[in-house]
Amino acid sequence: MKNFCIFADTVDYIEKNLCNPISQEDIAAACFCSLSTLQKVWHYCTLTGLKEYIAKRRLTCSAYDIANTDMTITEIALKYQYNSPEVFLRAFRRLWGVAPSEFKNSWRSTGIFPKIIPDEQRFKGGIFMGRRVDITELYRELQETDHDSYVLCFDAVKFASINENYGRKAGDAVLTEIFHRIDSAAGDNMPAFRIGGDEFAIVTGVSDVDEVEKTAHKVIDLNGHCITFEGNEIPISVRASALKLGKDSHRIGYSELFDRMQEVICNTRDVGKVVYFNDM
Repeated sequence: MKNFCIFADTVDYIEKNLCNPISQEDIAAACFCSLSTLQKVWHYCTLTGLKEYIAKRRLTCSAYDIANTDMTITEIALKYQYNSPEVFLRAFRRLWGVAPSEFKNSWRSTGIFPKIIPDEQRFKGGIFMGRRVDITELYRELQETDHDSYVLCFDAVKFASINENYGRKAGDAVLTEIFHRIDSAAGDNMPAFRIGGDEFAIVTGVSDVDEVEKTAHKVIDLNGHCITFEGNEIPISVRASALKLGKDSHRIGYSELFDRMQEVICNTRDVGKVVYFNDM
């Protein structure tokens, strides 16, 4: 229980200080533990380092600011504690594949690395905790829906083997490419989100099965296309599933929504269909 509290407090501390200087020593002090304990607990839960997570959260939030504010690139770089716009530009391009100045014309969605949601049950089971992430924005979108509609869910095929064979940086590049394919396929009023470790969703806002399937095929028709990473050609494929929600979807609880999306993704893996419709 103590280690779970350390993990949960670390996540909260990072979120509150993304725009402030953050040192691992400060986090450890805030969590009333040693630096070595903090690092061990964090790696046990996420399989990544603290520095990497902080950088990804900052670059995710900075993308939102680029897309939704009139702040300059320099202002955003300084806001998220980068020493110079040049350092920020290099880091941003590594994650997003484009320069900050090109982002608005290349992307609409910004949530590539959402906040991790600590899950005590997963912690007790020794399960990788990076799979449960904040879906607050997706949940808000559904709160405004007053008619039947589908949520399209996607998950990467054999993603674990990509991390194992090419490394986690290659895995991050694959996730960015998948998210970009989904973002490009979504209609103007279809926001896209990351909902898990290698899982994504589009809130389509429509109930027409043909239109939903057409949107899904814009993504899965690219299955097998490769990205080049450090000289390696890495093929990328995803599965697609559609979760139907009724006009009372605004009454669905936050955790229930997350569980239902996970269920339809798991069902898709089991049935092996290209696009699986689960009318619940």
